[in-house]
Amino acid sequence: MRIIKGKGETILKKELKGDYNFFMKEVNTNPKSKGYGLIRDKSKLAPEVASIASVGYGLAALVIGAERKWISFSKAYNRANGTLHTFLNNMETTNGFFYHFIHMETAKREWNCEVSIIDTGIFICGAILAGEYFKGEVKEKAEKLYKNINWNWYRDETVNQFYMGYSPEQGFSGHWDMYAEQLMLYVLGVASPTFPIESSMYDDFKKPITDYGEIKNIIYTYCGTLFTYQYSHAWIDFRNRRDNNGINWFQNSIKATLANRKYCIENSKKYKTFGENSWGLTACVGPSGYSGEFGAMPAMSKLEGNDGTISPSGAAGSIVFTPELSIQALEYYYNYFPELWGKYGFKDAYNLEGEKAWYAEECIGIDKGTSMLMIENYLTGLIWEYFMKNEYIQKGLQKLNITQKKKEEESV
Repeated sequence: MRIIKGKGETILKKELKGDYNFFMKEVNTNPKSKGYGLIRDKSKLAPEVASIASVGYGLAALVIGAERKWISFSKAYNRANGTLHTFLNNMETTNGFFYHFIHMETAKREWNCEVSIIDTGIFICGAILAGEYFKGEVKEKAEKLYKNINWNWYRDETVNQFYMGYSPEQGFSGHWDMYAEQLMLYVLGVASPTFPIESSMYDDFKKPITDYGEIKNIIYTYCGTLFTYQYSHAWIDFRNRRDNNGINWFQNSIKATLANRKYCIENSKKYKTFGENSWGLTACVGPSGYSGEFGAMPAMSKLEGNDGTISPSGAAGSIVFTPELSIQALEYYYNYFPELWGKYGFKDAYNLEGEKAWYAEECIGIDKGTSMLMIENYLTGLIWEYFMKNEYIQKGLQKLNITQKKKEEESV
């Protein structure tokens, strides 16, 4: 990646270290606890609750920390190894999938939550990455966890799509029926050596296409939230890859990011938080609580959930797609909104729409994690480098025919 020198790079490194610190501090490090290695979902609210996605990003943080010598290799190795031991031995599991939220100490299900396929996917991506970097028992345990997942159990054979969620009380619900953050699931599922899915599942979710002004042929998501264009890309290097239908998912995320910013500029009179350097509508906490419906056009949703809330993770998580614009946004937040900065770098979100400006009190693991991985990928490519070494990831991309082409310009 091309690095922009100067103040922008300084802010990136400060945010990267802040993100890393979240995963180092908001973690259970008690070796006698059933929940060793579990990481909080949020830094302030519900301190007893971890999320498995946070743990996945936390495993990536150990890789980043060891590489940057913020933590010794041996200490990072032992923490990763102990975390995977927790998942193999202490966690409640259903066909290899894990509950979305778990208690930090007991490793038991919290909030009557769902058995989550997407959050299991994020965790497994972190485990695979850690295995490739640390090798040894870490890699062995990561592979065992991956092989335990019965991807077909989560598949609705009547429509050849993954269900959205499952709980013992209600059974399966919803479907991953259109493009969103779930690309990683098809790559992981089709390459499974134990419970592989058919590659046709990749073909059988909807990929709606539209234009947004001069930005053409965007494959868009339901709410137009930026995280849906980021999550799988944080792990999988889709650059210069196209599938059999000519889809370049990396280029699509560039387009979606530019459209998100364009929408914020065009609606800056409606929402005073929005602007050319304050953009990146994505799931985050707002004045009324957490919402996954802060989105931009193009979208199927009418965007009625928008209230002017902006999360720095929107721009930070898109830095590999729009580096100059993302850095300008992060500089703007840092220079003009000191209340948005805390001990873990940028807080989750801010909103200027009320009589008094609102700033989130907390940081959220999935937002810190996405920012961290994307900034590291932009600066060094570290996450992509090691994750793409995994034989199953390579096999999955090949089976889906998402193959590398000659180096091409990622233009819109």
